[in-house]
Amino acid sequence: MRHAEAVRHRHNAMAFQAKTIIEPFRVKVVEPLPILDRHARAEALRAANFNLFSIRAADITVDLLTDSGTGAMSQEQWAGIMRGDESYAGSRSFLRFESVLKDLTGMTHIIPTHQGRASEKILFTAIGGAGKVIPSNTHFDTTRANVEFTGAEALDFVIEEGLDPSSEHPFKGNVDLPRLGAWLEAHHESVPVFVLTVTNNSGGGQPVSLENMRALRDLLNRFDIPLFLDCARFAENAWFIKMREPGQSGRTPREISQEMFRLCDGAMMSAKKDGFGNIGGFLAMNDNRWLIDCRNLLILTEGFPTYGGLAGRDLEALAIGLVEILDERYLEYRIASTEYVWRALDEAGIPLLRPAGGHAVYLDGRAFASHLDPAELPGQSVSIALYLEAGVRACEIGTVMFGSTRDDGLQNPSPMDLVRMAIPRRVYTQSHMDYVIEGVRYVFDNRESLRGYRIRDEPPALRHFTCGFEPIDHDPLA
Repeated sequence: MRHAEAVRHRHNAMAFQAKTIIEPFRVKVVEPLPILDRHARAEALRAANFNLFSIRAADITVDLLTDSGTGAMSQEQWAGIMRGDESYAGSRSFLRFESVLKDLTGMTHIIPTHQGRASEKILFTAIGGAGKVIPSNTHFDTTRANVEFTGAEALDFVIEEGLDPSSEHPFKGNVDLPRLGAWLEAHHESVPVFVLTVTNNSGGGQPVSLENMRALRDLLNRFDIPLFLDCARFAENAWFIKMREPGQSGRTPREISQEMFRLCDGAMMSAKKDGFGNIGGFLAMNDNRWLIDCRNLLILTEGFPTYGGLAGRDLEALAIGLVEILDERYLEYRIASTEYVWRALDEAGIPLLRPAGGHAVYLDGRAFASHLDPAELPGQSVSIALYLEAGVRACEIGTVMFGSTRDDGLQNPSPMDLVRMAIPRRVYTQSHMDYVIEGVRYVFDNRESLRGYRIRDEPPALRHFTCGFEPIDHDPLA
């Protein structure tokens, strides 16, 4: 062996292989955390009618309510904000935003919006209506509400494993293609679009495989039905494909993402997730006919087509964030840090939705509080206890969000009662997550003390945001 090769060989043999995946960034600015005592948290709960959405951020120690718009921006994004062009029409910032998205999605038309639900509202107003049906793997709450607001029906076709919290299927967001195909044979004329959500938020942040996407594309082609990607967490989905799907490990997240988008006719995004934005979203499409209707609605409700309800500085930050999100070191850290929490809770015997997802850890609230009837809202009970005991705010994804109230006042339960602990991007450290783990374990160790709740008052749509709760025959704050 020649000397240079021998040196390289020796250096490779001695190369340090870290077991710890560190944050691929360092902290420049800090924000103090509110740390209240249990009595103060009890008073906050009572004032909020036991709805965690109604608790002030100043009363939360670790806020895992959502990962939407709660992330930390990078130094490049903050620098981009200073370059923001606030021209009303045709700003430089929009052109940068458009260029990044055209390269990523391959789509012809890019329409900025102020957030994801604005994209949903515009799209479904343009193509929905009475007699229409919008199928999906699983619609999230605002998506379903915007579909149903037009008079259309929202139907879910996720695979059976996607409704089983204990299933270890690696792609639980996949579409049940045989069931969808049989349904389309009879109903395809009422379907203007299929919406594929990646990752599948309502099902636990679970990914969709490329194999399933390709087969879905082929199935929809038989009926001439367009495919739209609800792509709020597209980069996390791409990372799961790279890690879990045979034949994909050698590809970059960008390459996988580009194929995902090119299998579709359009996309809508809340860029407050995998866009690293505190606000913003978009609609992207190739269809010129839909473009006219959607742009007209945008002008009516959001703003001119080159700003769409956003400041130029927001467009700059999103253009940068949509590039940064596909950095492999970041995605490795992001998924590993979520799995760190998941594994610690799993080792403690706490019932979880399996396997670990991307943006959140989902407690199986129904199994966690198995002594409660599903109509007693076990997911909400666990969420309230987690805040009361540890100051951690989570979100019920179950009967409160997706169920309904019967005429007799009781609840029609949803298929699962989950508690989502959504982890904001680039915000909390490992010690914060260790604190969360301790809090969940404490509540679980004392789970027999958990009691049920009922919904006291509710609005006609998206009730979980503003409804009031009351304890069933107990005082949880005593």
